Amino acid sequence: MARLRFRMLTATVAAFAVGFVRTVWGRRESMNALNIGDVAPDFALTGSDGATYRLRDFAGKATVIVAWFPKAFTGG
Repeated sequence: MARLRFRMLTATVAAFAVGFVRTVWGRRESMNALNIGDVAPDFALTGSDGATYRLRDFAGKATVIVAWFPKAFTGG
């Protein structure tokens, strides 16, 4: 059971990361720099489970960590 939860958490974090990177690159010219202590902008991402997750849905409920690996799951 713990292994399944870990895999689901890993897949969700990976999906958030992919969506976050796509969002940042898509709006590169219109985004303002964030400073320490700034509120993170709300965004919505589709998880690997097909559900849509919004940052605001986690407000006050959980710590959200966005991490990505440039060459994850690739051959090069």
